[in-house]
Order: sequence, then C-alpha cells, then structure tokens
Amino acid sequence: MMHPLQMRAWRLYDYGDMRLDAIPFPKVKPDWVILKTRVVQPSITEVIRSQGLATGLSNDIKKAIEEHAPVQLFGHEFCAEVIEVGQGVENVRPGDRVVGGAKIPCGECSLCRSGSGHLCRRGPHIGIHTPGMFAEYGCVPAVALAKVPDTISDSEGACVQSLTSAVTATETADIEVGDTVAVFGQGVMGLGCMQVARSSGARKVIGVDVRTESLDLASKLGADHVVDGSKVDPVKAIIELTDGFGVDVVFETAGGSRKQGLAGTETIMQAVGSVRDCGKVIQVAQIGEKALLDLLLFRKKNVVYKFCRPQTPRTLIHTIALVASKRVQVAPMITHTLDGIEKVPEAFEITSNKAKYGALNPAQVVVHKG
Repeated sequence: MMHPLQMRAWRLYDYGDMRLDAIPFPKVKPDWVILKTRVVQPSITEVIRSQGLATGLSNDIKKAIEEHAPVQLFGHEFCAEVIEVGQGVENVRPGDRVVGGAKIPCGECSLCRSGSGHLCRRGPHIGIHTPGMFAEYGCVPAVALAKVPDTISDSEGACVQSLTSAVTATETADIEVGDTVAVFGQGVMGLGCMQVARSSGARKVIGVDVRTESLDLASKLGADHVVDGSKVDPVKAIIELTDGFGVDVVFETAGGSRKQGLAGTETIMQAVGSVRDCGKVIQVAQIGEKALLDLLLFRKKNVVYKFCRPQTPRTLIHTIALVASKRVQVAPMITHTLDGIEKVPEAFEITSNKAKYGALNPAQVVVHKG
C-alpha cells in the first residue's frame, strides 16, 4: 500500500515546548496497525505531564525528554481509521474505525506468562513508551485497539478511553443493586462515574462540585441530587441526604493539582467523611502531591480505600457498548472541537484552563474528517 514519505506530528523538545514537525511515515510491523487519526484529545494528565508537574509516570516522561528529545509523546485518547495491518493482526482490518486502551501488556512478567496479561502493570503506555496520536498517522499495537460501530461518532469515540477509566472505577467499587453513591467532581470523569454507577444498579447518586454548569449537566444526565460544595458543607449535605448514614460508595474524581483548577487533596477526606461505616472510597483522580490523611478516621469507620483496577479489553468493549446504546452519554460533555492538527497547542491550553474557557471535556482536535 502506497503511503506518503512524511507526515506531521507534534513532538516534545522540553517541558512546555511542543513543535509540529515533519517526520517519516511509520512502518507497519507484526502485530501492529497503522492508523489515520480522525479525532484526538489531550487528557488532563497529559497536560500536567507536558508542563513537568508531578503525576504518575513523571519519571518516564523526564527520561524520554532527556534521552530522546524531540520525542513524540501523548495522544492516547483518540478515534482513528485502520489503513494497514501488520502480520498476525486479526482483530481489526483496513477501513475499521477504532479506539484504544492506554496500556499494553509487557508480555514478559509472571501475569503475562500465566495468561493474565490484562492485569499487567509493567507494559508500555501509548503516548509515553510508544508514539501517541497527536499526529496525522500513528502505529499502535493491535492488542490495544477495539472497533467502534457507526452509532458512535468520531468525537464520541475519542472520549471512550477516558470513559473506560470511569467504567473500571465502577467495576472496582463492586456496586450492588440499591447502593447509594456520591461522586466528588462533576468533570468528565465524575460524570462518567455517575452515569456508569446508575447503569450498574445504584439506587441514588449524588453529584458534588463547585461549578453550577457542571451540576446542571449532572442533573440532566441522571444525578438524583447535586451538592454545590462552594455553598454548603458537602459532607453534611450527603449525610442529610442519606438519613444520617452516609453513602455506600464514594468516587473521588475532583482531586489533583490546584494549578489546573482541581481540588488538591481536600476532597479525599471529604469522601471519607461522606461514606458510611465499612463503605468504600474509590480514588479515581490521579494526585501527584503527598496527602495528609486522618488514618484514625479511616480506621474508626473501617473505610475501604481502593485504587482502580487495571483496564482490560473486556472493559473497553463494554464501554463502547455503553456509548453505542446511549446508556452513557458523552456528547453533552464535548464543548470545544478544533479543526486541524495545527490546533493541538490550543487544545492543551483549553484543557489546562477549563474554567477560563468554559470547557468540560478536553478540547478535541479533528485531524482527518470522516
């Protein structure tokens, strides 16, 4: 199949220094796939990493810049079209529209060797250890990809990977039919957790945020109650809404760098205060800073504090089904769509300052139109 000799891709020269370069067109290899990028968006974590702020895999980013700059980083939230497949690829074929998971099994650890590669935590991440999709074309391992049906738009498809994190968080919570749930933070991840929890059997879902527009959208998407944390004590409000008991499960999606408009670490203890005795707090937000936690309160209430399970191919497929069936809606969260690969820095700027621009979902970039 004939391809151009070069393509355009964004590469990182240093923290805060991304440039659009002409680079060689990727070559397909066994078990990998060449993709034409349709829509791609930066995650808030990628924005933080691009600025050198602390978060998971910060050391990997630092090493990549120091040893390989200019390096093609970021871009794991995308919808793309398969244009060529390598030897051994059977799950997708040219012409398919696909989305991807962020994590790839390493193939060498004991989990991978025992047939549990979906649990592997050592393998590479797309956009960190392999080139990401802030480019006209990309080459991605086929194992990370899943097809999307025509009922999902390119823009919705680009949201699937982040929604998969919300599905994984809900799976981690082991929600039972009739559970009460609170979600701290009604950004894209919180709204995802809220909707998935509803579809998983939660009886009552309470959304907490400090932004009126986010709370309004939470109500429209199915929250039974919303709490404005800028006006009332969210812990007291949740206790009152649950007749003094607290909720069965809390998803903490609001925490993170205050420089990015997030809640720092305060919402962790608010989550613990809101959950019932022997209830569960699921830590969804990635917090790069150290947190001072009241472990006596954890112990007194016998709180189960859990981080999300690894994403699996089954999770990705289930997420696609939720979006395709409209049981979970992502389109209402998409507020900013930009045309042209040249707009990637603008997408990073909007995503970095969502409150300033009135954004909810990360800003999307349409690279190739369908």
